[in-house]
Amino acid sequence: MVTIRTDLTVREATADDVPALLPMLAEAFSTGTVAEWAVPEPADRLEVFTGYFRYMLALGLRHGRVDTTHDLSGAAIWYRRDETPPPHPDHLYGLEEATGRYTPKFLLLDAMFEARHPRLPHAYLAYVAVAPAVQSRGVGSALLTHAHEALDAENLPAYLEASNPRNRDLYARHGYESGPPMQPTSSGPPFWPMWRGQLNGGVRASFPPPNPYYRRLR
Repeated sequence: MVTIRTDLTVREATADDVPALLPMLAEAFSTGTVAEWAVPEPADRLEVFTGYFRYMLALGLRHGRVDTTHDLSGAAIWYRRDETPPPHPDHLYGLEEATGRYTPKFLLLDAMFEARHPRLPHAYLAYVAVAPAVQSRGVGSALLTHAHEALDAENLPAYLEASNPRNRDLYARHGYESGPPMQPTSSGPPFWPMWRGQLNGGVRASFPPPNPYYRRLR
């Protein structure tokens, strides 16, 4: 069951919100098993994730949609995906500039995510973060509910990758179905691809089959 907070207003973020959202995203993502794997040196993590999300926020504002709460305590970066992802010829340069010597780990995650990505039109939740001080207080659910209302009006499916069992269970409460986990390396952290299908007669469509490219990679 999902508890919906009525005291949080969700709106689309603008460039003026970046100074407040950037440290929140960097702090939220610089802890946990994924951060430890991607940036093994603890002293570097916050700086690397600050650079990474400076770049990701710029991409989200330019090519997608960034949602935030009225108090800037959470943010979600969404993209519309067609069957073929749009080319970003400068992505490697931007990622290298943002993450420095840790770029290979981030590229490995990108390749894994892209290989598993469904090849049909959908909305893609690339990132969602909540300020650590207010986590588990319904901020993430408010962001998801706001986006899902618009997606349900179009009956458009949604896709994401959950980075831990706690988040996976939250997304499941919001109607997502989990697929088999994937790992960037044999010792890397697991991620769960998750799909929120179209409604058909009150029932959500099942997770689409893996794309052929992923089957070749395995």
